[in-house]
Amino acid sequence: MNFDELDRRLRVFETAHDHCALPGLSLVARLDGRGFTHLTRERRHFAAPFDERFRDLMTVTVRHLMDCGFRVVYGYTQSDEISLLFHPDEDAFGRKLRKWLSILAGEASACFALNLGEVACFDCRMSQLPRLEWVVDYFRWRSEDAHRNALNGHCYWLLRRMGQEARAATRVLLGLSVTAKNELLFQHGINFNELPAWQKRGVGVYWETVAKPGLDPRSGQATTAIRRRLTVDLELPRGEAYDALIRRTLSPEGAEDGANLPPPLVS
Repeated sequence: MNFDELDRRLRVFETAHDHCALPGLSLVARLDGRGFTHLTRERRHFAAPFDERFRDLMTVTVRHLMDCGFRVVYGYTQSDEISLLFHPDEDAFGRKLRKWLSILAGEASACFALNLGEVACFDCRMSQLPRLEWVVDYFRWRSEDAHRNALNGHCYWLLRRMGQEARAATRVLLGLSVTAKNELLFQHGINFNELPAWQKRGVGVYWETVAKPGLDPRSGQATTAIRRRLTVDLELPRGEAYDALIRRTLSPEGAEDGANLPPPLVS
């Protein structure tokens, strides 16, 4: 049997279950670190519940994903997860989901591992959202999850430092309201409202258009060049102000400003 016959007969087993995202749907990828609790607590001993070194590793990874060939208009990270909002017209690989998922997971794993100095791995899943409001809701959901995780994390590690075993600390938190958790922290000198915003709301990364002064070498006259750059936001707003930020990234002007137009990806 020659190569062409083998290729025709066997390639179908790779492609028979290819799924493509429908045009017009907003795509959001979410990546999660695999086994990161073991990585951060036992292999690398990052500070608990938050460590700026780990935050910076995640932020570097988001920046890489936003400039690795896909048009990403907004990136967000909290804890060991990353969410990416794609340009409405992004159609890399014909929007084949297996391509997107494998490439994004691979890029994230490679970037994080190289900066960490040891093996680390991410998985990836995709949300296909038919309405702008659902895109806004998605990022509001992840922001609220960050807030909840921050409160629980600070309470849990306070109890651990007070001598509670892991299971006992978890049981204590299960019976506490949000108000009681805040009071627990306050009684031990921690005002949750005054903690850094990035711990409670995560970190956002988005494109901004900036004017850069220059000089025309031929005429010697001053010029202004328009450039795009990635901005890391450690103090994301909450509520309606955050909703407005997400809508702005998907508006015609915002999407074009943040289009990040590399050479198109092809299969």
